[in-house]
Amino acid sequence: MNPTTELNPHDIQVLVVAAAGIALLVLLIVWLKLHAFLALTIGSLFVGVGSGIPLEKVTTSYENGVGGVLGYVGVLIALGAMLGKLLADSGGADIVVDRMLRGRPATLPWKMALVASIIGIPMFFEIGLVLLIPVVMLAVHRSKGPAMRLGIPALAGLSVLHGFIPPHPGPLAAIAILHADVGLTLGLGLLIAIPTVIVGGPMFGKLAARMVPVGAAGAAYAVTASDKAVAAAEADDPKPTRQPSFGATLLTLLSPIILMLAKAASDIWLDKASPLRHLFDFIGDPVFALLFAVLLAMITFGTAVGFTVPVLAKKIGNSLMPVVGVMLIVGAGGGFKQSLVDGGAGQAIAKIALATGMSVLVLAWIVAVLIRLATGSATVATVTAAGIIEKLAVGMPQTHLSLVVLAIGAGSVFFSHVNDAGFWLVKEYFGLTIGQTIKSWSLMETVLAVMGLILTYGLWQVV
Repeated sequence: MNPTTELNPHDIQVLVVAAAGIALLVLLIVWLKLHAFLALTIGSLFVGVGSGIPLEKVTTSYENGVGGVLGYVGVLIALGAMLGKLLADSGGADIVVDRMLRGRPATLPWKMALVASIIGIPMFFEIGLVLLIPVVMLAVHRSKGPAMRLGIPALAGLSVLHGFIPPHPGPLAAIAILHADVGLTLGLGLLIAIPTVIVGGPMFGKLAARMVPVGAAGAAYAVTASDKAVAAAEADDPKPTRQPSFGATLLTLLSPIILMLAKAASDIWLDKASPLRHLFDFIGDPVFALLFAVLLAMITFGTAVGFTVPVLAKKIGNSLMPVVGVMLIVGAGGGFKQSLVDGGAGQAIAKIALATGMSVLVLAWIVAVLIRLATGSATVATVTAAGIIEKLAVGMPQTHLSLVVLAIGAGSVFFSHVNDAGFWLVKEYFGLTIGQTIKSWSLMETVLAVMGLILTYGLWQVV
């Protein structure tokens, strides 16, 4: 090993502590049945202390992680819950599902993957998930089939686009670090994304539905809000006097996507100093885009279908109750991730990967996988892996640079588990146990990562 790859005693310490911290989470949640928020908080402090973070900064690291996630994801979850509530209560979700259920039932998972992939082009995973969940759950209820048969294709479409395709922050950061071409990476990324979604979505969904046989009743957490307090609050909810049109429903759901796509286009085509570029940066930000969609939904899914303003205020308030627990768990997952990052687990894993000496593309994928496993963040894994690989990629042709970016993106989604906020989002929204989440969501992520490696490596050999 050279000095840049040689493990020091602290590296070994943080690797052992990271493994012990993950084991502690499993013990607290699975065996002792402790609430996930408390378990993640305890695990974060354990990792922080064990990794050698100064004691006075351990809680600060955890708080920064929680705040970093909830300051963004928490707002999006809240806005998405409001939009989902209005979509469901107005009958808009029924209209969408009616259109999707037309034709042969066997095509429904493929339609779900297609819709999720389209939504996933401009949207972050968390935003796409909270927008899709009401539609997925209603389709599960109406089709009376296994939840995973439709849930996995939707998750696969969102996850692949989040990990592989610009304008998502991870791929864009890797493109910038490695000096790859945005357009070429986008084109190759879509070429790789299509078969990856097919294998990890509808095809793996059949297997996941058998391994996790959760039906409509078991997967109705996010939509039915079975919590007694929520059920009581919704018992006297006024019903709409008419249904929204399919066009109005589609416009409302697509409005945040259109705004974010406009921002993505402006990032490519407009000069950074252009006033119009600043405008698109503002209206295309996910917070504004979802807020706009909620305000539009208060008309298309609200007053236009017969709801009064006081009724809308009550419905929006009720929409937040079932997601409070989800938000706290997701935030605590961010705190656990930050403790691992601040403790140095990512750097230690990177040293191990660099010391092996293999193909740059395969090495890039492995580095991203290891950092993903340690930190739980696809974006952190992408940015860190790109920084580690940067010097090895100097002088490569643009096509190979783009393939390295995509290999890193594929590795960044590998086996999501308890230190990933997305793991807890999927678990809570689908009402799964930790074991069921691993057998469905975590394995699906692994399938996507391996497919991404196979396809990028195959193209590497022929271009």
